[in-house]
Amino acid sequence: MGLVEFLARRFRNRGEPLEDLVQVGTIGLLKAIDRFDLDREVEFSTYATPTIVGELKRHFRDKGWAVRVPRRLQELHLELTEVVGSLGQELGRSPTVAEIAEAAGTDEESVLEGLEVAQAYNSTSLDAPVDTEDGGSSSFADLLGVQDEQLVNLEYRASLAPELAKLPERERTILYLRFYRGLTQSEIADRLGISQMHVSRLLNRTLMRLREAFEEE
Repeated sequence: MGLVEFLARRFRNRGEPLEDLVQVGTIGLLKAIDRFDLDREVEFSTYATPTIVGELKRHFRDKGWAVRVPRRLQELHLELTEVVGSLGQELGRSPTVAEIAEAAGTDEESVLEGLEVAQAYNSTSLDAPVDTEDGGSSSFADLLGVQDEQLVNLEYRASLAPELAKLPERERTILYLRFYRGLTQSEIADRLGISQMHVSRLLNRTLMRLREAFEEE
């Protein structure tokens, strides 16, 4: 099992197909590959894991917000949701704002602010009319004007694909075995019948080529 799938399986109980989670995790993997420095004395899996997990968490954090709200409030809302659930089970009733604030280590005003954010989860049609300040009307789609994270990720993957396609088959195989299958350079060398030093040189050259391609865009 590859690193991405292994990490994606940790999130499979949240109602998302594993295949979709693997795609999200792969975006994190590609970002980790782009930033990884082979001169560091650290295993790639150790370096990439936080990036992949972070991409998966961001996917769930951003998913479902009908109206874009600050990241700080999104995180506060999710934290308070867990606190409220735990307190409700412990107390056998709905907790008060003061009890939530104490358990979360924050003040009551922040609790109220975080709980009010829940309204942003309500599904609102992007075509729903909205009154504007000049007395006219528009739609949520016209007013939001926010950058779609999925489109950003799609562009990231799309920009990488042509460069990968240009690589010789052996270099593509080395990338796949190293970063997707998690094999060590020595294991790759044994599989391909070349020296570990040769694998290291090819890997360095390939990563440098990919980085240069990104910098040119």
